[in-house]
Amino acid sequence: MPFDVYSWVVIPLLIFMARIVDVSLGTLRFIFLAKGYKKLAPVLGFFEVLVWLIAIREVMGNLRNIACFLAYGAGFAMGNYIGLIIEEKLSIGMAMIRVVLRKNHDKLAEFMRRNNYGFTLVKGEGTRERVKILFSIVQRKSLPHIISGISRFNPKAFYTIENIRSVNNGVLPSSTSKTLYKGMFRKHRKSK
Repeated sequence: MPFDVYSWVVIPLLIFMARIVDVSLGTLRFIFLAKGYKKLAPVLGFFEVLVWLIAIREVMGNLRNIACFLAYGAGFAMGNYIGLIIEEKLSIGMAMIRVVLRKNHDKLAEFMRRNNYGFTLVKGEGTRERVKILFSIVQRKSLPHIISGISRFNPKAFYTIENIRSVNNGVLPSSTSKTLYKGMFRKHRKSK
C-alpha cells in the first residue's frame, strides 16, 4: 500500500496550523477579557470557535490517524506559546512598577520626571535599612525604557511589575484613553 501523503502529512499539518490559530485567538481573547476589552473579546471568540470547528471536524473524520491526534495536541501547545508572544509584542494595557531603592533615588526620580512618567516616592523601612519606594503606573510598552533607567541609576534595585486593569486620575500618559482601533478597543477609565 503506498504512503498516503494527504492523510498523513497534509491533513495533520492543516490541523496543527488551525490549532495554532484558534488557541492563539483564545489566549488573546482571555487576555483582552482580563484587561477589560469587552468589545474585542467576543469577536476573537467567534473566529476562535470557527477555526476550532474546522480542526475538530478533521480530527473526527480521521479517527484512525494518530498523526491527526499528535498534530491537534502539538498545535494546542504551540498556539499557547504564540498567543503569549503576540500579546507580549502588543504590550496592551497599563502596568504598575514598584521599585525599592536603597540609594540614588534622586537620579531615578529625575529620570522619571524628564520622561513624563508619573510616580510617587515614599519612605519605607526594609529589613536592613531605610529605603525609598517608587510607585508608577505606566503603559506596558514603556516598561523596557523604565527598566533601562532603573538599570542605569540603580542596578541593584529590587522591583516588581503588576498588570493594572483600570486607573483613575493621577499623572498618566495621555494615550491611556485613546484607542488602538476606533471603537473596538475603547478603554474607559474607572470612575469613582
